[in-house]
Amino acid sequence: MSVSDTHGSSRRRRRRLLTAGLAVVSSTAAVIALAVVPALAVHDSGAFQLDGNALTSLQSNPPANDDWDRVCHQVSPTDCPGFSNTTGATAVDWVSEPNVNTTIFTGGGSKDPLDINNWAWKNNAGGLPAKDNLLHGFAARYTLPSTGVNSGTCPSGSASTCQLLYFGSDRLDNSGDAQQGFWFFQNKISTVGGSSGTFSGVHKDGDLLVVSDFSVGGTTSTISVFEWNAACTKAGLTVNGFTCADTNLLTLASSNSANCANATTGDKFCGLVNANTITMPWSFTDKSGTPNNQALTGEFYEGGVNLSLIGEADRCFQSVESETRSSTSTSATLKDFILGNFGSCQTTVKTTPTDATGGPVPAGGFSIGTGSVTVADQANVTVSGVASWSGTVQFSLCGPSATDCTSGGTPIGSPVPIDNTTTQPISSPTTTVTSVGTYCWRGDFTPSAASQAAGVAPGTDGSSGECFSVNPVTPSLPTTAGPDVLLGNAVTDTATLSGTSTQPGTPVINGPPGAPAGGTITFTLLKNDCSTLATGTGTNPQIVTVNGNSPPDYGPVSFTPDAVGTYHWKAVYTPAAGDPNNLGSTFNGDCSQASETVHVTSVPSSMTTAQSFIPNDSATVSAPAGGNLTGTVHFQVFENATCTAPAIYSQDLPVSGPSGTTVHTTNTTVSTTAANVSWLVSFDSSNPAQQSISAKCFETTALNIQNDGPVTSP
Repeated sequence: MSVSDTHGSSRRRRRRLLTAGLAVVSSTAAVIALAVVPALAVHDSGAFQLDGNALTSLQSNPPANDDWDRVCHQVSPTDCPGFSNTTGATAVDWVSEPNVNTTIFTGGGSKDPLDINNWAWKNNAGGLPAKDNLLHGFAARYTLPSTGVNSGTCPSGSASTCQLLYFGSDRLDNSGDAQQGFWFFQNKISTVGGSSGTFSGVHKDGDLLVVSDFSVGGTTSTISVFEWNAACTKAGLTVNGFTCADTNLLTLASSNSANCANATTGDKFCGLVNANTITMPWSFTDKSGTPNNQALTGEFYEGGVNLSLIGEADRCFQSVESETRSSTSTSATLKDFILGNFGSCQTTVKTTPTDATGGPVPAGGFSIGTGSVTVADQANVTVSGVASWSGTVQFSLCGPSATDCTSGGTPIGSPVPIDNTTTQPISSPTTTVTSVGTYCWRGDFTPSAASQAAGVAPGTDGSSGECFSVNPVTPSLPTTAGPDVLLGNAVTDTATLSGTSTQPGTPVINGPPGAPAGGTITFTLLKNDCSTLATGTGTNPQIVTVNGNSPPDYGPVSFTPDAVGTYHWKAVYTPAAGDPNNLGSTFNGDCSQASETVHVTSVPSSMTTAQSFIPNDSATVSAPAGGNLTGTVHFQVFENATCTAPAIYSQDLPVSGPSGTTVHTTNTTVSTTAANVSWLVSFDSSNPAQQSISAKCFETTALNIQNDGPVTSP
């Protein structure tokens, strides 16, 4: 057996659930603006026209914004071209059955008091009266404000909104009265099989059945509203103050005068058939072949129920079924049906990452800063199909290498309570992350037990759209070289590291900060071309270990070049392995920083001149009458013009020979810089025939000394 839609592709094209953003809470404001008159009861709520035709009319009585033409257009624009969508319906259904011989009930188990898994159906079953053959089924749901309305649209003290159901069908022929039923199922109900089969899905307590009998041309109008309730084990029992009409069917309300045309203000439910020939907004041909999509009197039926007034406002209905019946009896034989999707009881959770204050995530993401980022999340929860709901949202965070957070993650705080009256968005507790990367939030909505019983489904949002990034920092690394030096001395460099982040902590989410930034700083001394390593004494490059920001500074490091010239220091910070929070940084990579330039020079020289002289003297001794000379000449030289002691040099030279013999001093070592020099000379004769000469200061020298200087090296 396979699950299939016996109405074929045409039906599938015409079914649609209105889910695009139409939540119970958000749609309320839209409907407030739509109401032309104060919201009263089901037939004059201002939301929908119960006026016996399917076309929206601004002159309808009472006036309202929508009719079935708009429901049809919203579900299948090609079947109802030229119309517009509804103005605020929270769920819609419109199904066409183009083959009049399809989806017919068969078997004795196809009765309303029996659960759906006992029902059976078949195409081309035969024997179906034309008056019981449905061509189209349709339904719509609205949420209206209960505050400020007249005549008590909602019960006193009830929820802030009223829930209204509208439903209808058209049939192949009006030749005879027809009883109709409309089931609203909380579970999803589908047909099983190709051309015959059963149904998937079963009843749930709270399913709603509306049974209508419009006979004698519509003058007799009986409507009964039942609730599926397993506590009804037989007819006549009292359950919750109501009477069981049959097994599993609890009577909520019934009226023999429920014609919308005659309804009074405050009615809980009503229905009516077309009293005259009307033009349908979709393709319609009855058994008699009436042209131009016209439906004869009694071939069109519509009705409505104020769910809030019968205690059914908290129900979410996923499927709707229009059925014809042999009578209004609860055990009547079921004949034709049209099954459609109505609402999904959809829960939508939308989470939005924020900063710690609830503000938006910065463009491009957060910076890891000093090593920790505080983040939060916000969630909007919308629940369609019910007026009142409650539950909790558990926030979770995935990362730091997440692409989404559809499962897993770290729970952040306790579940946050929320219900339909909560001001949204709600915020998560704040949490911290200590590593760069991509993080994604998830919000898991869990309905309360009561809301689950009413059909409210869990919801979650952990898609990639709920992600944010945390980015690394680039530390600052200014360095300062030492002073210029003379060749043979060391040059130095010192680094100041700032703006680092601590390394990731354990755990990364909601854990403590990690260790200070690690890694190394590499100091390199380059020659003036900024590419050649300096040579000399020491290690080049040099590496120092990092432990967080300065102070203290890193260094100084030193190196002794072996040649004069201009040199440049370059420093490179390399983070520790496995540290994503810090990026590497380089200072003076292009050798343009003056603070990192150092000059090595040679020792400067200078020169002054000071002339000096080595004084020498000679003496010629003559004694012509005395024969050959014998004796000694005594020389003394003084650094003044008066032969004043002390003498700077003295020498005794022997004299031997004929008269006129000359002797010379031989000074080679004693020099003087004095401008005045004087000699004291004497002769001691050893020849008795010749006299001695006493010491005489009769030689002086006056010099003009001019010294040049100083002069220096280039």
